[in-house]
Amino acid sequence: MTQYNTDNLDKYVQVVNPAGASDVVLVCEHASHYIPECFGGLGLSEPDKLSHAAWDPGAMAVATHMSHAMDAPLVASGVSRLVYDCNRPPDAAGAMPARSEVIDVPGNANLTPEARADRIVQYYLPFSARLRSVIGQSAAPIIITVHSFTPIYHGKPRAVEIGILHDSDTRLADAMLQTAPAHANFDVQRNAPYGAHDGVTHTLQEHAVKDGHLNVMLEIRNDLIQTPEQQEVMGQVISTWLVDACAQLNLPQDLQCRA
Repeated sequence: MTQYNTDNLDKYVQVVNPAGASDVVLVCEHASHYIPECFGGLGLSEPDKLSHAAWDPGAMAVATHMSHAMDAPLVASGVSRLVYDCNRPPDAAGAMPARSEVIDVPGNANLTPEARADRIVQYYLPFSARLRSVIGQSAAPIIITVHSFTPIYHGKPRAVEIGILHDSDTRLADAMLQTAPAHANFDVQRNAPYGAHDGVTHTLQEHAVKDGHLNVMLEIRNDLIQTPEQQEVMGQVISTWLVDACAQLNLPQDLQCRA
């Protein structure tokens, strides 16, 4: 395997509540809009650097509240997904996109194989290694990835407010959808606004499905989590919802999500 500087495990990966007692492992691949200086801002305007193309606004705050509510470790990427999207495999065009929705990314245009390989080594491998290490601390981990999405995409409004996404393993998604009416006073939909066919379930595939771990991907419309108050409420709602969903699966007591 390609070698990487282990300093990057801390430099570009954040772990919140690393000693959390829950079997839940939270993941936020698009937590940050940070672009290292060496990339010259990727040629983006200042508004574009802060847009939803560069990160998932509100997602890290919600995930952090969930981490506290469930006493769960949280692993987050420390760089913009335009530098490297840690929810994409190295061979995916979207790992270092030259265009995101309506935004061109000049710094990602015509990347050489060497430049791509360097970003994989610097950002993706440390993130993947740290996540694998945290997951390995639990005998029966439950992988939850937390994302947000824009309410208007390519000029079209999106009605869905919370998406419950899954790959081939539907167990936790099914349980959440079953318990949703009791907890989520929102428009909740399965595999919306994206699904596995859009290539968005890489983390689930790589770190959960292949090992048989329970897993789900959450997508929250970002206009619902703009303020600290909204973020805290959403984090608590989803944490309680997850606890009940896990209970629906009749897990042994020591595998329960703890809120």
